[in-house]
Amino acid sequence: MESITQPLAAGKSPALHPCYSPEGHKHFARLHLPVAPTCNIQCHYCNRKYHCSNESRPGVVSELLTPEQAVRKALAVGATIPHLAVIGIAGPGDPLANPELVFATLRELRAQAPDLLLCLSTNGLALPEYAERLVEHGINHVTITINCIDPDIGVQIYPWIRWKRRLRGREAAETLIAQQLLGLDMLVARGV
Repeated sequence: MESITQPLAAGKSPALHPCYSPEGHKHFARLHLPVAPTCNIQCHYCNRKYHCSNESRPGVVSELLTPEQAVRKALAVGATIPHLAVIGIAGPGDPLANPELVFATLRELRAQAPDLLLCLSTNGLALPEYAERLVEHGINHVTITINCIDPDIGVQIYPWIRWKRRLRGREAAETLIAQQLLGLDMLVARGV
């Protein structure tokens, strides 16, 4: 597997990453592991209970895995699909709203499958708090769902966020946007 993932890992660029590149999608497989049950924001468009057998995007799951189950699944899939190159943590809630579960999974994946690229998808609310830790765990790519940068639009998207306490309205939207942009800057500065 090292020879397959090497070009992907060397550049840390989305150029061949199967989530971002049609060309990479032809050569590398990815697996999303659902280990994050809760979320720290509510979006009007999101229903984490939704499951459809025809829907396979990140965050839509048929089962929630423990960190141990997630690692076993990744190793089993990697043994069956030799071009598995990327493991992502995405949903059904927000990974950084479930840090113990997520970092336990990442730690074991890094120990047992060091050649795999590790990714994470987040709403970004807790990203500044965990940016350094993500880098320490070897996260190569982070997807941040930024729906808006205008708080007036955010008020229409987010009924509430949980940031130290439950926030609503403009305060919630402003807080989320500020955290997302700060987290983005922190990751870019660290080469993610």
